[in-house]
Amino acid sequence: MRIARRTTAAAVLAATCLTAAVACSPGTAVPAGEKAADDKTGTLQVWLYNEAGNAAKEAVISKAVAEFQASHQGVTVNVSYIDTDASARAAKMKGAFNDPNSAPDLVEFGNTDLPGYVAAGGLADIGADLDKWKDKGDLDPAIASTAVLDGKTYGLPWWVGVRALYYRTDLFTEAGLAAPASYADLVAATEKIHAAHPDTFGIAIGGKYTFGALPFVWDAGGDIAAKEGDKFKAAINSPASQAGIKRYTDLFNENGCPVQQCADLTGGKTVDLFAAGKSAMAILPNSSRSKVDAGAAKGKYAVVPLPGEKAGSIAPAFAGGNNLGVMKAAKHRTLAVEFAELLASPVYQEQMYDAMGNLPTLKSVNAKVAAKDAFLKPFTDTIAAGTKFVPLDQAWAQIDAQSVIPTMLQQIVTGKADVAKASGDAATQITSAFAAH
Repeated sequence: MRIARRTTAAAVLAATCLTAAVACSPGTAVPAGEKAADDKTGTLQVWLYNEAGNAAKEAVISKAVAEFQASHQGVTVNVSYIDTDASARAAKMKGAFNDPNSAPDLVEFGNTDLPGYVAAGGLADIGADLDKWKDKGDLDPAIASTAVLDGKTYGLPWWVGVRALYYRTDLFTEAGLAAPASYADLVAATEKIHAAHPDTFGIAIGGKYTFGALPFVWDAGGDIAAKEGDKFKAAINSPASQAGIKRYTDLFNENGCPVQQCADLTGGKTVDLFAAGKSAMAILPNSSRSKVDAGAAKGKYAVVPLPGEKAGSIAPAFAGGNNLGVMKAAKHRTLAVEFAELLASPVYQEQMYDAMGNLPTLKSVNAKVAAKDAFLKPFTDTIAAGTKFVPLDQAWAQIDAQSVIPTMLQQIVTGKADVAKASGDAATQITSAFAAH
């Protein structure tokens, strides 16, 4: 799944930097007193991700390239599509950071990669440029903040992905249940449906599903970490966080998702369970639609925002997605910013949704695509209710790579530790990771 892959790549790059600091030195940083070139003609080098169904993406990008070249005499846009495999992509980006001659002007990157890429000296601050962008005011503020680190803007959010609650309409109708509107409704539905269908899980969740668990933590008022001064400190063991962790881990039971089958599940495996018709509910991203429609659940499901504890509330979702960033060593900085603004404009965000199913980052376009595709409304409603993000610090990649949160969840659901002990151990690791950076 695309959202998860971005996090993995960040972890790979960060781990490489931790073990080989020289190799990840800021090779593309501009020496003091010098100014990077900003040619207004020539070839603009662009790296975008090569994804599943990339032909549709390439068709949209080709239109944007033609439009841009027509309005910029003497400019050629050369788009390369790079591998999204975590290790291959991390190696390619590390090479670009260390060799300005091999670096593109503009690059697509996962938003969780941002702290590591900034620490490597690879990205330029484009905040002043974007202040003049006519569509800036249309960006969702929470999503815009995922490209900001220490007050500086290093990217233009291009698309976003959030998770919501998929549920089996046939099973809910049979049980006389409405879609869950609160955590209590969700729990009651797992119990009633599993009682009628013992071979069906009430909900598909996973002990290794970080972004399935975090909405419960955020809804309870907790968080992974909180900033104190210029450093983050763990907050995963706060009373609020512990309350959210308990709500999530309490779903690992015979009615919901049995521990034996679910303790080791990842987010991707929960998609498989729901698509195969083996679960009444699952917390899945908008991008899971095609996989669900290819399985036994096709035509038998609907989606609502993941409910919070309070009836009618929406639990905050993780705002995964991709940004467009200008490399610090860009030879065509102005052109790079202008092409990024074109790709992220309303016209092309809508076309990218039509081609790839990418949720737009502009509020007006989100409203437009939701109006023409009812499936999207739960996701756009989730975005409108307010999304959350992981700590914007390079330590997050280490925390993620060490599976700190999944380990905590697994310790609890398998009975090896209670919520207080497991979250306390996780907090120690999280605080240590931040202190090391």
